[in-house]
Amino acid sequence: MEKVKLNNGVEMPKVGLGTFLLKPEEAEEAVYNALKCGYRLIDTANAYMNERAVGRGIKKSGVPREEIFLESKLWPTVYTKETAVDEMLERLDVDYVDLLLIHQPAGDYLAGYKAMEKAYKEGKVKAIGLSNFEGEPLKKILENCEIKPTVIQVEAHPYYPQNELKEKLKKDDIHIQAWYPLGHGDASLREEPIFTELAKKYGKSNSQIILRWHIQEGNIIIPGSKKIEHIKENVDIFDFELTNDEMKEISKINKNTRYYIPDPNLVASYATMELDPKADI
Repeated sequence: MEKVKLNNGVEMPKVGLGTFLLKPEEAEEAVYNALKCGYRLIDTANAYMNERAVGRGIKKSGVPREEIFLESKLWPTVYTKETAVDEMLERLDVDYVDLLLIHQPAGDYLAGYKAMEKAYKEGKVKAIGLSNFEGEPLKKILENCEIKPTVIQVEAHPYYPQNELKEKLKKDDIHIQAWYPLGHGDASLREEPIFTELAKKYGKSNSQIILRWHIQEGNIIIPGSKKIEHIKENVDIFDFELTNDEMKEISKINKNTRYYIPDPNLVASYATMELDPKADI
């Protein structure tokens, strides 16, 4: 598995398993299958309600903890809770996570970030970052942080490649991690003629061509699936390379269009949206 070096020296796999929308039993099995297929990056979050299941999948796999890059996210209602990180580690049944993100720019996210910095200094977290932060919230974090974010997890795909954000992050060597890397399952993206043409050339699927584009764009990707055939396919993208001309052709389909448009009122409501602590048992 190829890795990237984050701005604090930590190495992170370029491809991982996303567990968003996976029920606990699905997440446990998907994590187990992914680790058996060679994955070493697993992404979860408080809000996914499957952290305990992810921990069980890791244990079930038999893969040593030190070989796994485990990532989770703090939900806004726990940003100021002193025990939030310890409770997350208990749910995952681990001593540390490799990457911890602030999940949403809601509530007292500056306090949440400072709590992550503290956990980082205590060795409970190997790297810290942000999820869904752009614009003013990102600016506030960068102006007030003691430890720079290593990763920002945002929507990114060929229809919305995040070129402007990438340019802003260059000076701080912050990596983009793409969610919806395949465009939220949109057939119109997946079946773009350029991907069909390249899939035939390289003997790959259209999805594999898109994921390979991400890798060559410098994105870290976490495609999610509970199907073993898709889990296997999504990581089988390191035995070919797109040419510069092919990358340029793909860039032409950029529509600067998101699939998910954040609703400011909804995002603000996350600050009081409590999660059920027993939901992932």
